[in-house]
Amino acid sequence: MSLDADVIIIGAGGGGAVAAKELGELGISVLVLEAGPWYGNKKWTKPNQERGSLSSSSVEDLDIDLLREQYTKNEHTMNSFEFGRFRWGPADRRRSPWHRNVPKNGLIWQSTGVGGTTQHYWANSPRAYSMAIDDVWPISYRELIPFYEKAEDILPVRPAPTTPKEELFYFGAKKAGYSMIDTLNPTSPGYRPQPNAILHPNEKLMDPSKSLEEISKLEGCTLCGHCVNGCPHGPSVDKTAKRPTNVSYVPLALKTNKVEIRPNTYTIRILTESDPKEGLRASGVQFRDTWTGETGELYAKVIVMAAGCIESPRLWLNSELPQNSWVGRGLTHHYWDWVTGEFEEKDLMAILGQPNVNPFMGPTSGGRLDYPGLGCIQPSGVSPGLFASLTFGFSDSGYHFARKASSPEPWDLQGRVTGSELKDWMYNYKNTLSIMILTDDQPHKRNGVSLHPALKDEHGPIPMVQYTASKEDKQKRNQLAKISAEILRKAGAKRIIRTDWPSHLFAHIESTMRMGFVVDTNCEAYQVKRLFIADNSVHYNGIGGPNPTLTTQALATRTAEKLANKYFCS
Repeated sequence: MSLDADVIIIGAGGGGAVAAKELGELGISVLVLEAGPWYGNKKWTKPNQERGSLSSSSVEDLDIDLLREQYTKNEHTMNSFEFGRFRWGPADRRRSPWHRNVPKNGLIWQSTGVGGTTQHYWANSPRAYSMAIDDVWPISYRELIPFYEKAEDILPVRPAPTTPKEELFYFGAKKAGYSMIDTLNPTSPGYRPQPNAILHPNEKLMDPSKSLEEISKLEGCTLCGHCVNGCPHGPSVDKTAKRPTNVSYVPLALKTNKVEIRPNTYTIRILTESDPKEGLRASGVQFRDTWTGETGELYAKVIVMAAGCIESPRLWLNSELPQNSWVGRGLTHHYWDWVTGEFEEKDLMAILGQPNVNPFMGPTSGGRLDYPGLGCIQPSGVSPGLFASLTFGFSDSGYHFARKASSPEPWDLQGRVTGSELKDWMYNYKNTLSIMILTDDQPHKRNGVSLHPALKDEHGPIPMVQYTASKEDKQKRNQLAKISAEILRKAGAKRIIRTDWPSHLFAHIESTMRMGFVVDTNCEAYQVKRLFIADNSVHYNGIGGPNPTLTTQALATRTAEKLANKYFCS
């Protein structure tokens, strides 16, 4: 059997691209299979209309002009869940997205393509809370530190700049009795700038002799906002301001001359063989070309699954790998919520020296308040369409006018808003501040991913995703919502709405292939040798509430090192 690479990695997102770069730098040949398109690459000038080439292995193929053309910042073009460029589906946007079975009011906010969901992530890159790791995970927080430091240096991760929404948030947090903290490992409540994987602001940003077009082609953040719709700003792909893996780790991987990436390639099965010494081991993959429907097989010495917390367990189950009751189970996703305050111009003038918050300005979230044991909250400013849907239309409380509160609440409204009230809120969009809540929800075996017993797509039985929050997690979320409302009120908010997001909004999905249950401390599967996992699914829990991407990148860096030492150091 001839080998197509030393290592095959499934997925070019938050973890897969990291592992590819690390292995390539060690001289190990890597083939990365990505189900979605590749934006900003000369071999796919029309990635949503034509099949294009088979693969790319040269950094010279990356093209900033194409990236600017394809990352339009138009909300519908980029982030429509059905037809957007950032959706879970094939590159051909004339075709339907790939179906997952989720509960009523459910939504899975993930993206295919080189860069994966980091293409539209907010670039928030805090570390896990040490109290969620030490004496809980099979490895210690201290063991992760050098890998955190390496990822933070590569991206790079720096404290976010302060724009008006962060300044207003800090003002309210301080009046509510919290202190500014200066640490990468908070152990007690406090607020701080967001550790942020966005290049610092452009040095020419305030230069009146430079046009906005010229500034957008220079190195550094333009503070223009709308980051969730893709960042096209910078002199080259690898110097783009926001640092998803397609502009940070992928160029570095290609520069090793040991990494080849194949987009539009959906892995549908892990191939195994029996070895007299190792027992059952991974030997290759079966894949499907998402344009032509053709299938084939590829072989390697080691396979790395980095397909994400839904697709990695689905792939295990569809491959009929050994039964393990924890495969796909233990799902956490930070049990989100959203609280928004509205402010008057005279109050904003006194605090900010300007009449508007302009929440769309700057990084999507440039500040945070950490509360180890509960989770965290972060001021968030998204583009108008997303703001409207996240604030007024996506609720588990039904319509506010039909709701009766059972006890006094620190917010004025809860649930969906309509009519003149909705118009009034939207009219004052520029004077709002929204706070996103990320709860330290705990893994429970009832929550997770399984296969639908009847429904299939072209890749096999589809995944079913289930999540029910525990009583303890509900209490944590409610407490964080009250803290958010207090901060908004202390900052001068005249009215506050708690959206009460459904529990089935899935974005920060973790823990479905947990370390210590499905994989060992090297992130190699207990039951299938030479099969590693390098995505959020190996997290033992929700890391305390912080955004998970940096922890996944640190773990993927560590996993690549462990993999190389075990199988490629003779």
